[in-house]
Amino acid sequence: MQKTKNRRWLIGPKERKIILIFGDVVAGVLALLIALYAWAQKDQWISFSLQFLRERPPFWFYMMPAMWIILILDMYNVRKAGNRRETVQGILIATVVASIAYLFIFFIAEPKTLPRRGVTVFIGAAAVLTLLWRFIYIRIFTAPTFLRRALIIGAGRSGCTMARIVKNSVPIPFILVGFIDDDKQKAGKIIEGLPVLGNNEKLLHAIESEHVTDLIFSISGEMQPETFNAILQAKENGIEITTMPILYEELIGRVPIFLLEDDWILRSFVDHARSTSGYETLKRIVDILVATLGFLVMVVLTPLIAFLIMLDGGFPILFRQERVGISGKPFELLKFRTMRQDAEEDGKPRLAVENDERVTKVGKFLRKSHLDELPQFINVLRGDISMVGPRAERPEFVDQLQKEIPFYRARLFVKPGVTGWAQINYRYASNIEESAIKLEYDLYYIKHRNIWLDITIILRTVGQVIGLRGV
Repeated sequence: MQKTKNRRWLIGPKERKIILIFGDVVAGVLALLIALYAWAQKDQWISFSLQFLRERPPFWFYMMPAMWIILILDMYNVRKAGNRRETVQGILIATVVASIAYLFIFFIAEPKTLPRRGVTVFIGAAAVLTLLWRFIYIRIFTAPTFLRRALIIGAGRSGCTMARIVKNSVPIPFILVGFIDDDKQKAGKIIEGLPVLGNNEKLLHAIESEHVTDLIFSISGEMQPETFNAILQAKENGIEITTMPILYEELIGRVPIFLLEDDWILRSFVDHARSTSGYETLKRIVDILVATLGFLVMVVLTPLIAFLIMLDGGFPILFRQERVGISGKPFELLKFRTMRQDAEEDGKPRLAVENDERVTKVGKFLRKSHLDELPQFINVLRGDISMVGPRAERPEFVDQLQKEIPFYRARLFVKPGVTGWAQINYRYASNIEESAIKLEYDLYYIKHRNIWLDITIILRTVGQVIGLRGV
């Protein structure tokens, strides 16, 4: 199979990452030059000269472009890089982290030893220049000319789900050209708006005729040896192959629990879910630092919050409830009370929902602002929960949901959290279907968790608090 001229402009993920890194490095270096020039204007007797560059900036100042690249590492997912919202969000997070880190260092350092103007200008210039470069990248490299062309192997439930997700993604990651399926009854049919181009015997021909660059493997059952051989030959000819679960995770940040085989939890998830002792130690340090700051905020606000709760519905001020922690161990979760005292007068547990009629007037504000969760910082300091993790559920709901949702108990592999990937991406779950979607987010977090993802989730939660976007 020969590569055709039509495919010469199709840039692969590796090439896109190189382009992104090159542009970010240029933006970082330009930001450094702007910062040095702005800093030099303050020292007019020496001005912007070789003497200034040798004598004024410390060595670490010249390393700031590399530090900036580290802060935006999460933005090198090529599919995220093509999304304007994800781009703005990523640069904003990097800017906030850089500013907070520098302010922390600035206030503990010796007076007049750190360059305020130079660092401030660098952070601002790096953010603006990187944003401009990323918008240029989106404008040029997400154009149809550069889009890769994908063929889905398998036109069953898994393949159809993948086709819908790809077509609904913004920006579209691939141009889908059709399906390959060994079911003879599907040959020639249109499924999800795409033609079934034939069985495994037609695979290599379809790749050539449709200028395919990528295969999306979406067969959930057994695969015929002939299909495997055809895919292997395509791989040898330079075709990129992506499995459905991996692409599903990359595009929507969830794990496809209803499209996975029963032994997935052992074959794939357990190994990925393991974390290093270094990560766990760093995570605990972040927990203690953030929870200590949060606890101080709670101490300041508690008198006012307690007064408002008492006026609206009397005592108690604090709400205590048994929840399930890591490895199924129970603990007592603390929150400010937001519901009526008779919220479960019949004794039957009920899931919280959006616009829950049991929530008091003050409780609505506390939930919107997430202030009701301030007492959970005590749970973090105790070690019951972490700052980031799956939502801690009640034992009754865990027992019920694990019977109806596959892999549900896998969320107990890690400590629950004050906030989490599911909490910032989805609303309250009020039924089985919505609980399953939240589980998909939880399992994605457990599988991919790292300190940068934790910091991202914490900062996005702060944004929701400031914007009163809680539920």
